[in-house]
Amino acid sequence: MTSSLQNDGALALAERTVPRYTSYPTAPQFSASVGPDTYAGWLDALPRDARLSLYIHVPFCTELCFYCGCNTRAVRKRAPVDAYAERLLDEIALLGSLRGLKLTHLHWGGGTPSILGPQWLETIAGRLASVFNLSDLKEHAIELDPRRLDRPMVRTLRAIGVNRASLGVQDASPQVQRAIGRVQPFEMVERAAFWLREAGIANLNVDLMYGLPTQTARDVARSAELAAGLGAQRLALFGYAHVPWFKANQKQIDEAALPDSAARLEQAKVAEDTLLSFGYRAIGLDHFALPSDDLAVAAREKRLHRNFQGYTTDTADALVAFGASAISEFPQGFAQAARDTLAWTQTIAGRRSPVVRGLATTAEDRMRGAIIEQIMCNFSADIGAIASRHGFNSGMLEDSLLRLQPLIAAGLASIEGSTVRVPQEHRLFLRSVACAFDGHYTGAKNRHARAI
Repeated sequence: MTSSLQNDGALALAERTVPRYTSYPTAPQFSASVGPDTYAGWLDALPRDARLSLYIHVPFCTELCFYCGCNTRAVRKRAPVDAYAERLLDEIALLGSLRGLKLTHLHWGGGTPSILGPQWLETIAGRLASVFNLSDLKEHAIELDPRRLDRPMVRTLRAIGVNRASLGVQDASPQVQRAIGRVQPFEMVERAAFWLREAGIANLNVDLMYGLPTQTARDVARSAELAAGLGAQRLALFGYAHVPWFKANQKQIDEAALPDSAARLEQAKVAEDTLLSFGYRAIGLDHFALPSDDLAVAAREKRLHRNFQGYTTDTADALVAFGASAISEFPQGFAQAARDTLAWTQTIAGRRSPVVRGLATTAEDRMRGAIIEQIMCNFSADIGAIASRHGFNSGMLEDSLLRLQPLIAAGLASIEGSTVRVPQEHRLFLRSVACAFDGHYTGAKNRHARAI
């Protein structure tokens, strides 16, 4: 990602809309062809020695940030939160066939999961411990809003076994915070980090963003420097995805204040240079980690994976998700619960599965998915070897190689023999290169966010 990218060809590619590839095929391909019966069949097919990853989605926040693209909504009263927590317990009970299976990863996301409060967090965690075998649990993580954290909550998190916390920072500059509806003095973040470490939760992640309204390269550099100063083991640097047709809250953002593609490239580069200067290693598309962190080690050893939580070391046999809109992943495909919280709640209250859509993957999907994951994680993929491993001739990928040509011409990718490579300095274009191998992709308007 150098100044050589400030040309019309690269900038045009940066403005293309492409998926994030936290799954393949991507969620727009999901349909009602996968429902409760298919989901139940996939659950029953899990062997008794299967290792699971678990995700719990909490779709509530005290207030909604303007930039947010998550499935969440603002709530001011306890009643909706309490009702949702009760239904989470019911959903866990519905999956009694999983009793005794080992968990390797547990992740609370949202929204703001801590909005559940100490009592519900303890109750739900206790229920999970009574159903699943936690003896091999490597990571128990939760996403946190530093503005909504206090010492009693931190003590609760430690008591239920949380060993990794992710703090949302986004940007430390007051004018950017006002423009995105998230006023959060950095002192709040420092205090949250101190409380977490004080309680023994030493593994910290920090989320940053570029491409925000009124944001400059100097703002991004300062935010990266402050975040690095916290000594977090991992940092994520996400490009703001402006999709107001999909997320109505983003209509509050002044589009005229958004940086253009050239400015976004500069911001990403400045943030990367800043984090590298603090000793972090660049991981995949948008992550950074200290050299000793498991994520950095996995990246060096080509063991990195990618799922709905982003880059991970998770090698579980299946990802089982609880909550509204949550997506489970199995060897056979994907299953998603109802996005609407009320519909999800009513279905669970009726003791029925909340799964309403998904996708059963084909052999070709799995082959293309393996190529895309290798590109996204390792900056290269031997497409011939992967195709052969899945029982295909690499000749079927000729259409992908044609779609790759503009990226090769711009110096953003290369192909040697049957191996496709992306230079490390052009990591922001990983999604664009991966997209060449997406057999379902169509450049439909208002479906995905810009590549950069």
